[in-house]
Amino acid sequence: MTTEVRVPTLGESVTEATVATWFKKPGDTVAQDEMLCELETDKVTVEVPAPAAGVLADIVAKEGDTVGVAALLANISADGAAAAPAPAAAPAAAAPATDAGGATDVMVPTLGESVTEATVSVWFKKIGDTVAQDEMLCELETDKVSVEVPSPAAGVLTEITASEGSTVEASAKLGVISGSGAAVAAAPASAPAAVAAPAAAGKDIANAPSAEKAMAEAGLSAAQVAGTGRDGRVMKDDVARAVAAAAAAPAAATPPAAAPVPRAPVAADDASREERVKMTRLRQTIAKRLKESQNTAAMLTTYNEVDMTEVMALRNEYKELFLKKHGVKLGFMSFFTKACCHALKEVPEVNAEIDGTDIVYKNFVHMGVAAGTPTGLVVPVIRDADAMSFAGIEKAIAEKGARARDGKLSMAEMQGGTFTISNGGVYGSLMSSPILNPPQSGILGMHKIQDRPMAINGKVEIRPMMYLALSYDHRIVDGKGAVTFLVRVKEALEDPRRLLMDL
Repeated sequence: MTTEVRVPTLGESVTEATVATWFKKPGDTVAQDEMLCELETDKVTVEVPAPAAGVLADIVAKEGDTVGVAALLANISADGAAAAPAPAAAPAAAAPATDAGGATDVMVPTLGESVTEATVSVWFKKIGDTVAQDEMLCELETDKVSVEVPSPAAGVLTEITASEGSTVEASAKLGVISGSGAAVAAAPASAPAAVAAPAAAGKDIANAPSAEKAMAEAGLSAAQVAGTGRDGRVMKDDVARAVAAAAAAPAAATPPAAAPVPRAPVAADDASREERVKMTRLRQTIAKRLKESQNTAAMLTTYNEVDMTEVMALRNEYKELFLKKHGVKLGFMSFFTKACCHALKEVPEVNAEIDGTDIVYKNFVHMGVAAGTPTGLVVPVIRDADAMSFAGIEKAIAEKGARARDGKLSMAEMQGGTFTISNGGVYGSLMSSPILNPPQSGILGMHKIQDRPMAINGKVEIRPMMYLALSYDHRIVDGKGAVTFLVRVKEALEDPRRLLMDL
């Protein structure tokens, strides 16, 4: 008996991952729930446990491979019999799900945490076609992403229960595959023929038929469209983005500006001392999102400074009692979170977002707290922070910060934020301009607390001062609103009693 190891659900908007490390090799004995490999997505690292005890028969997706949701990673044999075949036999062993005369249902895969239905956009196969295991059968469209449905077994597609254009719920039945010895034997032979043409063009599999149709209608070639599907397949959404980008481009020739900047020549002596490292998926996503933020939002930053004397005095007075009662240290982040929630009530546009030609006002505060990790910046979200106590905020920040550093945050914990706080002061930053976290319209930058001479009631006194920076989207937030928000934060921190009095 063979058990398949497949890619688990990765998150609402994550459709693929990279195999980072295999902890086991073919022939190794594994226990149920023992970690087999580690996958890297745009945001988090996902560990894949063994679904059953046995022997790792073969590894289908090697380190460095990009795999989609529910893709086959490996096979586990209940005994050592399957460990003997050579790797060359792996394609044949990868199709144990189709027994002679058996039928396998094709089901809607996991769509994401908040996605309950999808539309069948295109079938790549028709009834009577022979299919190989993991060969793409159809494509589903949700309100977030396009999802490809691979064949769960090798055989013949005998029934299609959800035709193109129909809406299906999560876990609904899409079709039926009947298995036979002839079909299984024919599948590997037909697979190379199916991919021969794309291979000549430098791709592993063909582009989505819906994308091919859209490219033909738009007069685009595959080389002009950046594919985001599995193995670089061009999807229908990719064509739409390419058409929109072309329409938005000025009439003047712009390709040179869009082309990558060529690297300056490097002397031979210097080249030998350089080290080239491939960017992680997380770093690539950070770079892409930050650049998109600059290109999309009309971003502007306003500054102020806050006297931290009262907050520091209040914290020093109650920190031991706070720790004893709540089991967590009283930090500055809870004060800033409370101050921001207070200010967002008065200036709600800073807590809103733009959706097309609409402004969506949030009647709640899901506070994103930027956290640095060894692999890059992530922003866990504290939901309903405006309804939480100081202790609740501190506990949430401590717990999510620890899990962020360990790479254990789920995608759901990093989505849905309405406003973000970034504390560069922990690294010694004196002043900076934070970049917006789309689709949010505001982000507050905290900085280093530094003693500076200040004029207080006509006298010069040394006070612990911090520069504050609010970056905001000027399309939705006017200068008056931004300055008002920052002043309210300053007032609440310089006199924390205002938070209690809601002033």
